[in-house]
Amino acid sequence: MVTDTGPRNAPGVVDVVALGESMVTFVPSGPGRLADVPRFERGIGGAESNVACVLASAGHAVRWVSRVGADAFGDHLLAAVGSYGVDVSAVLRDPGRPTGVYFRTAGDRATDAHEVAYYRAGSAASAMDVASVDLTAARACRILHLSGITAALSEGCLTLLHELLRPAPDRPLISFDVNYRPGLWRDDEGGRALLELARAADIVFVGEDEAREAWGVTGGPEAIRELLPEPGVLVVKDGARGATVFERARLSAGSRAAGAAPVPQKAGTRSAPGRATHPRPTTTPVTFEPALNVTVVATTGAGDAFAAGFLSATLRGLPVAARLRHGHLTAAAALTVPGDLAPPPSRDHADRLAALDNASWGRLRLGPGWTRAEPAPEEVRTP
Repeated sequence: MVTDTGPRNAPGVVDVVALGESMVTFVPSGPGRLADVPRFERGIGGAESNVACVLASAGHAVRWVSRVGADAFGDHLLAAVGSYGVDVSAVLRDPGRPTGVYFRTAGDRATDAHEVAYYRAGSAASAMDVASVDLTAARACRILHLSGITAALSEGCLTLLHELLRPAPDRPLISFDVNYRPGLWRDDEGGRALLELARAADIVFVGEDEAREAWGVTGGPEAIRELLPEPGVLVVKDGARGATVFERARLSAGSRAAGAAPVPQKAGTRSAPGRATHPRPTTTPVTFEPALNVTVVATTGAGDAFAAGFLSATLRGLPVAARLRHGHLTAAAALTVPGDLAPPPSRDHADRLAALDNASWGRLRLGPGWTRAEPAPEEVRTP
């Protein structure tokens, strides 16, 4: 079980570093097509910065590493992410490239009417590479959180992720959210590239739907574990049904860096996705926790919130079942607001709910505003 997450008191070391692009997002003030709505509300959005903001809100020391334009939107991103308590001192300003922006409709992403328009090509963050990112700041943490979105932005970004995942004495524990976005990849190599990255990480988050689309894997969580035997912790998400964790033996950041499996060779030199060449762990404890019953306002940011809740509980050394429940609770906070970010429940509130027995957990009903309430135990058990 992964519980040791690297040095806690070294100078400059934070709990989590999140590396990746954040953008200014514009959401219509009401329903309708992007072509028809007259007004938009400004916010921020980005998988890694979402995780950073939620973790900082939960009381962790967090650093965001990225690049933004030397423009007004870059000013806004730095101020907005920093307002959550995230250290933004390692974010570089690029005078020659803009900050990315995107527009999306107010409706749920699961509907056919949902629209997203990205304006991120040539953005400052897409120019991240090994030479332009402060690798020392990126590695000075207990957990480094990455995602497949960054890998899709450019060849330089993909090379940067490979460098950060390379075994090294100063490598922290690395969390990787697959976040497969087929529209971002320039060719059909996205699935293979993400598989290589995931195989080199310590904690991996992937949805069953992503694994099916990116790698052609069907057959449920066990089939995904067959494809990904290397990560010490593999979290397979199945939407409203719940999530499954596969774990290997106890693992520390230092020992993982020294004994990490090598990054797979380039395409064409190993077996195709769907046929892992590494042996499956002889003992793989499996834990499943059902998702909560939630009145969904919007699904945007829920996956990032789940990762943040799970990582927060990992930093606290909680058991795997509790980590999953904290992931579900933090995701429920995001599901009950219209934007990308939602304040997580207080630690005491979340701990109390995560400690419920299975029957009481199954009876929980969470709706908008639930994180601001502190219901008594008998109230949260009421259907």
